[in-house]
Amino acid sequence: MWFWFALGSAVFAALTSILAKIGIEGVNSNLATAIRTVVVVIMAWGMVFLTNTQGSIKSISLKSWIFLILSGLATGASWLCYYKALQVGEASKVVPIDKLSVIITLVLAFVFLHEEFTTKSLIGCVMIGAGTLLMVL
Repeated sequence: MWFWFALGSAVFAALTSILAKIGIEGVNSNLATAIRTVVVVIMAWGMVFLTNTQGSIKSISLKSWIFLILSGLATGASWLCYYKALQVGEASKVVPIDKLSVIITLVLAFVFLHEEFTTKSLIGCVMIGAGTLLMVL
């Protein structure tokens, strides 16, 4: 099941890039990010209430709160950078560089989460890095 959600994430991320590039024309990138964020907040809370999971907010641990807040700050910083890059650059170059996050995530997962970093992972990282370079040069 995770595969289908991950694939959906990729499809929606691709749509996000194209729709954002069209929508950001003539709009300050910070303002565009704020508008997008409001829509995401409404949609996310809508899903919480639709699935009736709002009651479990009381059971979230302090550690989870801290890391969810830090994750939110990282997301916000990522979106601000991404929208600025889309505003001044070509989507076909910005998006591949943004996807270097795959390599960074694998390295961070190895260092901080002690996940396995295999030969296959290394080859994949090299290929993603090479593909990114090929696309942006």
